[in-house]
Amino acid sequence: MNFRTLSLVMLAAMGTPALAMAQNAAHADHAPAADAALDQAIAASTRTPANVLRDKYRHPRETLAFFQLKPDQTVIEITPGGGWYSEILAPYLREHGTYIAAVVDPAAVPAGGSRDYQQRSFDSLKKKYEAAPAQFDKVQLAPYAPSAPSFGAPGSADLVLTFRNVHNWRKAGQAEGMFKGFYNVLKSGGVLGVVEHRAAKDVPADDDTGYVGQAQVIALAEAAGFKLDGQSEVNANARDTKDHPNGVWTLPPTNQHDAKDDAKYQAIGESDRMTLRFVKP
Repeated sequence: MNFRTLSLVMLAAMGTPALAMAQNAAHADHAPAADAALDQAIAASTRTPANVLRDKYRHPRETLAFFQLKPDQTVIEITPGGGWYSEILAPYLREHGTYIAAVVDPAAVPAGGSRDYQQRSFDSLKKKYEAAPAQFDKVQLAPYAPSAPSFGAPGSADLVLTFRNVHNWRKAGQAEGMFKGFYNVLKSGGVLGVVEHRAAKDVPADDDTGYVGQAQVIALAEAAGFKLDGQSEVNANARDTKDHPNGVWTLPPTNQHDAKDDAKYQAIGESDRMTLRFVKP
């Protein structure tokens, strides 16, 4: 836990006003530069209303600005899930840049439940893109094999982004290969942006809470050759005690908790998250 996070945790015990002031100060440290195109993409009426409601937890403008997103870049998002960030990135990059959605290739996964899940995920995302060509017609889908991940030609990307995925890769024994794949596809000087649920301390690779130690993520990136270039607390949440019965999935938006505890977990909000920027030398 870094000094700022520790300070926010201590201030949480002092009451809401002190905590709010500290969190506002943390966000002010990384106030994003003006980007009208990004503002427009975030404010677009084409975004799913349920996704917009999560902006207060995910801070897309501040997060993407911290990752130094530009409209003329080649940007690879790793496993976009339901396309939450796709709804912002694809329109933003549509005219002058390139948005690549790197998704697990179902055919590269052993037959069984996991392959079925990956196929459903792939089909659902593809259907989302095809249903809204004005937003997604220039999106490039890039299937990859988790056992030997390759995300494009070496040195072809400006920015690689991953949101809340590292815990899955660690548990599957794939994290080292994924970070090496990120390193290979990025240009020299390219950026890797990582957002991940933040554990209070290091956790075993088979931990099933969804949280990861911040030092563990940094170690993975540095082992692949990256240099840590910045840390932001924009997605920090000092209310998250990280001791929930179903890990991060106890909290919104998954809400795996008893109905009687709903008010408690809604008051916490989404998980405490690290936001890390790495650079390929």
